[in-house]
Amino acid sequence: MSRHYKQVVVAAALLLAAGAASCATPDFSGTWERYPDPYAALSENIFAEDPPPPGGGPKLKEPYASAYQKLTQRKAEANKQGKPVADPSTQCMPEGMPTIMGAIYPIEIVQTPKQIVVLAEFLTQTRRIYLNEKMPALDDISPSYNGHSVAHWEGNTLVVQTIGVREDVKFIEIPHSPRMKVTERLRLTGPGLLENQVTIDDPQFLAKPYQFTFGYRRNPEYRIMEYICDNNRNRFDADGGVSLEVAPK
Repeated sequence: MSRHYKQVVVAAALLLAAGAASCATPDFSGTWERYPDPYAALSENIFAEDPPPPGGGPKLKEPYASAYQKLTQRKAEANKQGKPVADPSTQCMPEGMPTIMGAIYPIEIVQTPKQIVVLAEFLTQTRRIYLNEKMPALDDISPSYNGHSVAHWEGNTLVVQTIGVREDVKFIEIPHSPRMKVTERLRLTGPGLLENQVTIDDPQFLAKPYQFTFGYRRNPEYRIMEYICDNNRNRFDADGGVSLEVAPK
């Protein structure tokens, strides 16, 4: 075998290896935490304030925009007084979509050829994303907290669509219709870094699609714990406030 021929063979092998690597399906498996941490810059008083809404907040149609502004102002004032307004999390209800992807506590992603499973530590929630399946008709989907999610790969980006989220499941208290659609575009942006570009479409409530991005950092040392509200001492007031009952009845 001539030297020139050997060089050609080696070059071809390298090209094939590079092509195979570029075609490999990205692996999102692992435990992920929000990065940057949206709570890192807030006051030490956990009731003092909430992180600002991602993407600058939604552009709602009227009368929903005015109602949402009033609710936001009421929550901010209640937080300052140390008497936060009750929400689904304080009532130990599942977060639902897309709040579960906000990863207040870490999430674990389990990836298989047919589905991706998101395991959230908070309230031990489970979300399933079915790969390369056709989205059922909306009328054939029973409304649920996380809705029904299907996904496909576009190069190195996983494109996920979700419909069928219950109307009482609200992301940062944003109202929505039964026809709301959530689109996610997930991709690895660097070693141990994952990006999730989220778009919420709902022409009945939104003046334009609401777009924002969640960032995550892989934490291989963290193990998801069981988190169940089996000793909930939150006390709910008649005016919708919540406080902690420090002494058992």
